[in-house]
Amino acid sequence: MNLKTKIESLLFISAKPMAVKQLADLINKPVDEVKQAGDELVRDYQQAKSGMQVIKSGTKYQMVSSPENAKLVQEFIKDETTGELSRPSLEALTIIAYRGPISKLDLDRIRGVNCALILRNLLLRGLIEAKLDKQKKENYYNITFDFIKYLGINNVSQLPEYQKLSKDDTIDRMLEEEK
Repeated sequence: MNLKTKIESLLFISAKPMAVKQLADLINKPVDEVKQAGDELVRDYQQAKSGMQVIKSGTKYQMVSSPENAKLVQEFIKDETTGELSRPSLEALTIIAYRGPISKLDLDRIRGVNCALILRNLLLRGLIEAKLDKQKKENYYNITFDFIKYLGINNVSQLPEYQKLSKDDTIDRMLEEEK
């Protein structure tokens, strides 16, 4: 797989801009090579006139929808972020609440499906947040204070049966077996 496709894939699943250094660390390539490939991606998407764009701000890149489709995308996001959560989103949010911080890979393993779009939706709604673990070079997801406040509780430990469910080692054993 070439460098540009790797950058493109990471930008696609990321809900926020990614720094050249972060991309270089994840791909295990020199910063200058990643910067050059990222700049080429920006040009490629501009020339392609597609529904997606790769933009650059300072030393960060992000994949976004094209400006021509802004109104359509805004309407969709409004519906997605104000409507009720889907059952898969509720399942993912519950897992994050009880087991967070949790990596995308572990969430995918628990649910049995790719959760990238669900995570993006929950991030957009402000229900979860992502923090990069620099040692493991992956994001870990946790619920936000807004989510806790929305539930009317003071702490995540006040969730029903939190002590029992957050410490249940059945899921831990399953995740270890799949590694």
